[in-house]
Amino acid sequence: MPKVGIIYNDVKPVAHQIAFEWQAKLVALGFEVNLATGIGGILGYSTPGRPLCHTPIDSLVPPGFDTSMVFVLVLGGDGTVLSACRQLAALGVPLLAVNTGHMGFLTETYLNQLPQAMEQVLAGDYQTEERAMLSVQLFQQNRLVWEALCLNEMVLHREPLTSMCHFEVAIGSHSPVDIAADGIIISTPTGSTAYSLSAGGPVITPGVPVTQLIPICPHSLASRGLVFPDQERVIIHAANPDPLVMTVDGNAGCYVMPEDRVSTCRSPYQAQFIRLRSPEFFQVLREKLGWGLPHIAKPTSVELP
Repeated sequence: MPKVGIIYNDVKPVAHQIAFEWQAKLVALGFEVNLATGIGGILGYSTPGRPLCHTPIDSLVPPGFDTSMVFVLVLGGDGTVLSACRQLAALGVPLLAVNTGHMGFLTETYLNQLPQAMEQVLAGDYQTEERAMLSVQLFQQNRLVWEALCLNEMVLHREPLTSMCHFEVAIGSHSPVDIAADGIIISTPTGSTAYSLSAGGPVITPGVPVTQLIPICPHSLASRGLVFPDQERVIIHAANPDPLVMTVDGNAGCYVMPEDRVSTCRSPYQAQFIRLRSPEFFQVLREKLGWGLPHIAKPTSVELP
């Protein structure tokens, strides 16, 4: 019996309803169906009294989900998709993301198009697009104390974001550099259209094998964004007497104490997205962010009545 999964945002009633409707439909078609909520991919925030809230990467796979699954249907917004990617990364199972939220930048289709999309997927008429992920790790001395998978970005900053921080950043075997800023972002190409874009970083097409470092409000004209090969490991020391906060994809984080170090590198795991047509990244940029829309010339003179 073929096996599929459904991950949904249980906070949204419509996603909950559609999840159980499609579970019944797929069972009637002869599939074994396992359900899970996207909350399992949220790693949780630590507190000052408990600076670490650590769930190992491989422990995020939902019960009943395994590598034999044909695909996983994801119902929610971008936050649910990010969580699902962490839950499924270790399995290498493709996901069909359906937007029940607002922006839906990472989703492939909408609820009103779901019947046609599922018909196409069940017929095997689709492509799979791989997206690079980052492995983010926190070390105290030489001991790994926290880790997470990242599809968009890792952000390291002071809490609250009201004063400047000092960072020492080493990329690969290159000499360390000093950055004074409100924080720093380490982003994948997928994340280049998220926080790093708002912080002044460039848009990078998904297939380019690079990582980018973006200082947040740097206190120097010389501290600007940097793009480098994604095979380079990044080591960050924060030269501050107070704890900093590290967040991953906006929904997981921990405190980084003085003398700790943060390490990021490309993960061996990749997110697998089902595409119902050939991926057209520029079209998504136009639809979601208004990029490249034609300008309408204004008249050179206006005749008054």
